[in-house]
Amino acid sequence: MNRSELIRRRIITLKKEQVPLIPYITAFDPSGKATAEFLKYIADTNPAVIELGFPFSDPIADGPTIQKAMVRALKNNPDFEAYLELVAKFKEHFPHIPVVCMTYYNIIYRFGLERAIELSYEAFLDGFILPDLPPEEARDWLKVARQKGLATIFLGAPTSPIQRIKTLAGLSKGFFYYVSLTGITGMREHLPDDLVSRLKEISQVINIPLAVGFGISKKEHISLLKPHTDAIVVGSALVNIIEKEGDKAGPFLRSFIQELIS
Repeated sequence: MNRSELIRRRIITLKKEQVPLIPYITAFDPSGKATAEFLKYIADTNPAVIELGFPFSDPIADGPTIQKAMVRALKNNPDFEAYLELVAKFKEHFPHIPVVCMTYYNIIYRFGLERAIELSYEAFLDGFILPDLPPEEARDWLKVARQKGLATIFLGAPTSPIQRIKTLAGLSKGFFYYVSLTGITGMREHLPDDLVSRLKEISQVINIPLAVGFGISKKEHISLLKPHTDAIVVGSALVNIIEKEGDKAGPFLRSFIQELIS
C-alpha cells in the first residue's frame, strides 16, 4: 500500500473514533531537538496526520505567527536532509502516524525533485503540501512523487470555482485541503458565515477525504466543522504556544490538542 493510501485510510478510520485533527508545527522552531520532542507530545493525541513545515524565507501562504516561526527556525540553518532525519526518527516510534511536509516548491526544486522524493521515501515521509505549486506546473513533480506513492495535497480556496476544486481534488492524494478563508494563515475569532455550506458543496463533488484549515483555533470551531469535513488542520494556535513556551512547549501542545478534540 502506498503512502497516500495510508493517509486516506487513516483519516477515514480515525473519523469513526474522534475528530481527525491535522496539527501543524514548523520544524527547527526553536530547534531540531525541540521539534523532535514536540512531535512525541503531539503523537500522544493520536492525530490523523502531522503537518510538519520546512522553513522558507518567503512563506506567501502564511500569516505573522508562522512567519515568525520560520524566522526563528531559519536561524538554525536547517537543511532538507536534517528535516528528513527528524521525520525518520519520529516514524521509528510512530510508524502509524502519517507525516506530510508543508513547504514551498523552490526548496524542493533546488534540492532536486527525484532526490527529494527518494530521500523522503527512505525517511518514511508520507507526502507534501506545496502551496505555491499550481497543478498546471506540477507535471514533473507529480510524476516522481507518484512513482514512490507519496501524496501531493493541493489546496483550494473560497475564490476557487467548483470546477477548479474538482481539478485540484482530482490531482490530490491522501486528502484535499480546503482553505477556509481568503487570506493567510492565522487564528481567527470567527470563521466565514458560508463555510459550512461551501464544505457541503465540495463534499458532493470530490471522492477523497476533505480537510479544512486556516483560522481554526477554538473548540467551537471544531464543533462547527466536525460534521461537515473529514479532517481539521490546526496550525497557528500551536505555533503560538511554541512562541510563548519555547522548548518547554510540548506538554502545552498536547493539552491544547486534547482540549480541542475532547
